[in-house]
Amino acid sequence: MAGPSHYIMPLPEFEKPVKILIVASPYYKDISDNQISGAKAEIEKAGGTWEIVEVPGALEIPTAIGIAERMSNFDGYVALGCVIRGETTHYDTVCNDSSRAVQLLGLQGLCIGNGILTVENRAQAEVRADPAAMNKGGGAAAAALHLIALARKWGKAEKGVGFTHEILLAGADNKA
Repeated sequence: MAGPSHYIMPLPEFEKPVKILIVASPYYKDISDNQISGAKAEIEKAGGTWEIVEVPGALEIPTAIGIAERMSNFDGYVALGCVIRGETTHYDTVCNDSSRAVQLLGLQGLCIGNGILTVENRAQAEVRADPAAMNKGGGAAAAALHLIALARKWGKAEKGVGFTHEILLAGADNKA
C-alpha cells in the first residue's frame, strides 16, 4: 500500500567532493544490501565517495559513527540497519536507543542520515529497503548530503576567527 506522496529535495551540489562513511548492520543481509545499494547510488549522484563498515546490530551503529568521527576524516555518515518487531520488548529498546544515540551525535554537529528501519514485519522492511521502491537507504544518504551542505555553508570563515586587527589596535591604544 503506497502512502501519500511527499516532496523530495534535489541533491545539493558541492565544490569539493564529499566523503561519507556508510555504517551498516547486515543482520538481515538482503535488506542491508538493498539499503547500501540505494545509499551508494545517491552519494555517487552527488559526486561523493563512500566507504562501508559493518557492525553486528543497530545498537552498534552510533558507536561506530562516534569512533569514526574521532579517528577519521569523513564529512558525514549514513546509518543503515533494520529492526523488525519480535515477541519481546527488545524491539523497543533497540529502536529507541539506536535512534536516540544517532540523534545525540547529530546534535553534536555530525552530519548523519538515519536509515535504521523500524518495522512491524519483513514485508515492510523489504519495500522500504528496495532502491526501486521506497529507497530508504538512498533517502538516508540524501539527508546526510543535505546536512553536509549546510555544515559547509555555515562553516565558511567569512569573518575572522578570534581577535581582529582592529580589536588588537584598539587594545594597544588603551595601553599607551
